Amino acid sequence: MTQAQPDDPFVLFSRWLAEAEAGEPHDANAMALATARADGSPSVRMVLLKDVSDEGFVFYTNAESRKGEELTANPQAALLFHWKSLRRQIRIEGRVHPVKGAEADRYFASRGRGSQIGAWASLQSRPLPSREELERRTADFDKDFGGNAVPRPPHWYGWRLVPDAFEFWVDRRDRLHERYTYRRKSGSDEAWTQGMLYP
Repeated sequence: MTQAQPDDPFVLFSRWLAEAEAGEPHDANAMALATARADGSPSVRMVLLKDVSDEGFVFYTNAESRKGEELTANPQAALLFHWKSLRRQIRIEGRVHPVKGAEADRYFASRGRGSQIGAWASLQSRPLPSREELERRTADFDKDFGGNAVPRPPHWYGWRLVPDAFEFWVDRRDRLHERYTYRRKSGSDEAWTQGMLYP
């Protein structure tokens, strides 16, 4: 990766993601999502990237889950893509905001029916007395909806991370890794400043 990099980090991200999708056996779109409470207490978990454009990176969750509550209280987050077989990773930091309802509706409608019902049945991140309780709730919602289309729950929607910074990392011998950075120029939604970091 020592050749000149594109001016737009989304171009490089798309290139790396395409290569990961061609080579990674499972979930090339998996990413770690780091959030924090209003007091700064952090947490991290794996989620799936569902859309990416020049506007940002989209994922979906229950807004009443821990991550949903943290994103509401502190709308800053970080993403990490790690493709071990490619010996690459990408770190992304930025601001988050909910996607529009119509966009969330379209994605929810594309999910399998079981996943749609699960979004209603799961009180995500809340204590669960037993697996049987979750199965009972799932069966109850399945019965309630019958053969009808399953609407999106009002507490279930997408978030878009609008990046302010990228770091592209390439594994090299003797831990002399390559680290390429992009930071959004002050006052600009499109221009980026490029740089490198010591490994």
